[in-house]
Amino acid sequence: MARLKLGIIFGGVSEEHAISVKSAREVAAQLDSTRYQPFFIKIGTDGGWRLCDGPDDQQPGSTVTLSPDRGVHGLVILERGRYRSVRLDVVLPVLHGKLGEDGAIQGLLEIAGIPYVGCGIQSSALCMDKSLAYTVVRSAGIATPDFRVLAAGEDPDPERLDYPVFVKPARSGSSFGVSKVSHPEELSTAVKTARQYDCTVLIEAAVIGSEVGCAVLGNGTDLIVGEVDRIALSHGFFRIHQEDAPEIGSENSTPIVPADIAPRTRALVQRTAQAIYRALGCRGLARVDMFLTADGSIILNEVNTLPGLTSYSRYPRMMAAAGLSLGDIIDRTIALALAADQGEVRHDEG
Repeated sequence: MARLKLGIIFGGVSEEHAISVKSAREVAAQLDSTRYQPFFIKIGTDGGWRLCDGPDDQQPGSTVTLSPDRGVHGLVILERGRYRSVRLDVVLPVLHGKLGEDGAIQGLLEIAGIPYVGCGIQSSALCMDKSLAYTVVRSAGIATPDFRVLAAGEDPDPERLDYPVFVKPARSGSSFGVSKVSHPEELSTAVKTARQYDCTVLIEAAVIGSEVGCAVLGNGTDLIVGEVDRIALSHGFFRIHQEDAPEIGSENSTPIVPADIAPRTRALVQRTAQAIYRALGCRGLARVDMFLTADGSIILNEVNTLPGLTSYSRYPRMMAAAGLSLGDIIDRTIALALAADQGEVRHDEG
């Protein structure tokens, strides 16, 4: 049986470039070479696309682009002054943050007509913008933190807030630009920090509770959920991807998998994660982060539509605890991408 030609796009221009490279490294290590012929495409921090031998390839490769021409259905590669094309069967975008997790790369793949792993354009964009995700999830009857949005150039009134609050970029990930504000005089600096990552800023009421998460995999109503995890914090807030050596442990957090919570509460977290996943139109995979309060209430924190797949990331750990390895996750999400594409083709032809 011929191997599937798999494009693996990683890197990117967002602040999560380094995390993406680490995720791609784990994907490469777990990829079944008997099933897939990989084509690694690294997007540099300068936005340049290069074909490479893998995530650890330090030599810039050939210039490559994803052709929007559906007749090409893949890559156009410049080598020794001449162009050649490679038809791809499917793409795995191992990208996090802006232009990778917000619908941008998904839109390019849709134009090219290439099946791809993960959420579509609409759900990617929706989940990336926390205020929009909160609005949709609230309409589905699921709790979110109280929040207000600061538009570009808008300044908050520090005296009208109940502290503590969290100040966040509306569209960013891995806690970049996030500050906990306990006093009015800290607010201005926190807003400036958040605006380094997005002109639109979210001010959220702090939720008193534990942070729990649930890995979800699947399309439509056919979903698999991983074991629930709980993030035990010694101080501050969860920001492992910004730490110096996350591979050997966090400075302030310990993930507990399975979470040390009652079975009924665990089941409620999993049901709520699935409800959030469906309400936001997710497909393929996503990690749903929530808060668990002392009275047993579940409150949405955020949804990551292309969660980290590093050696220390939460999504693969939760799935491993449920019996699915990263290799299994890759195989299943690729199969889901191909199945979804065939379903859309049949629908279009009908």
